[in-house]
Amino acid sequence: MRSRNLRTHIRASIPVALAACLGLAGCGPAPSPADRAVAEQGLSSQNGLSPNGLSMNGLSMNGLSMNGLSMNGLSMNGLSTTAFSTWFNKDAGLGDMVMQYLVRCAVPAGQSRTWTNPTTRVTYTWAGAFGLAPGWAGGAAATTTEQQLITACVASHVNKYGVHVSVSIQGKGSTGVAIPLEANELTTYSVKEGCFFGNLFNGDGVFVGQDHAPWSSAYSSARACALDYKYGPSPDCAPLVVVGDCASNCTLDPSGTFYTSCTYNWKSYKPITTRLRSQDIYKCGDGTCQFTEQCGSYYGYTWDNCSLDCGYCFH
Repeated sequence: MRSRNLRTHIRASIPVALAACLGLAGCGPAPSPADRAVAEQGLSSQNGLSPNGLSMNGLSMNGLSMNGLSMNGLSMNGLSTTAFSTWFNKDAGLGDMVMQYLVRCAVPAGQSRTWTNPTTRVTYTWAGAFGLAPGWAGGAAATTTEQQLITACVASHVNKYGVHVSVSIQGKGSTGVAIPLEANELTTYSVKEGCFFGNLFNGDGVFVGQDHAPWSSAYSSARACALDYKYGPSPDCAPLVVVGDCASNCTLDPSGTFYTSCTYNWKSYKPITTRLRSQDIYKCGDGTCQFTEQCGSYYGYTWDNCSLDCGYCFH
């Protein structure tokens, strides 16, 4: 399957993408306002969000079908390097997708990064959104805080199914400014999901804590990387490691809406907190066989043994 091939390919290649995606070298001249508008419109079309909504709040779409995140060998040599071009041209579709998420996390809304592929002469433009790492986005070396926030933000977009699910992204950028909330965001995205943190730049790893009420085995979601596993390495979303619940590992912001720091293995990290809509949580027994559910045995009522919705398995 292509998704499995993507996981294998991205495991070794993500360091090159991250090494290059934010440096100014090789990016070419800054796009005009008209070019930026076109780029943002293209991104919003793909994601089903208006440019204004994407720019002004933490709503995003996860669908990054990769689960071999690694940033070993990170450098800041820019998009003009041969290493970046070689990586990108192994799978241009994958490279384009990865770059969309990386730039979205790090670069502020209203800005974008443009690169012309020296092999195909095709020009790509990736729009910023959250601006979590403005220093790195401006060409400076990434601070530890920026490294952690980029790790957390990209990890929060990973989806083992490679499908797009609207998700509320919350937290503070490296300058301490919180990602704004839109009106009714907390009620529309009423399901607390998880906290993502770590540092893949230095090899610390990437971790996810669960932030929801007790997660019954009857429930499933397309956001399985954060929800469907209890402890330890996530088997379908490596190298994400489930470390328990957020409340035990993280400090809550005074607003009560997101976490400001998380500690694991005696190290503290800047996290990203996520929330989901209730309609993106599926329950075995609701009468619909969701794509996350499977046929089962007699009276099976767990997501991976859901004869109530999906019928009986016959072997």
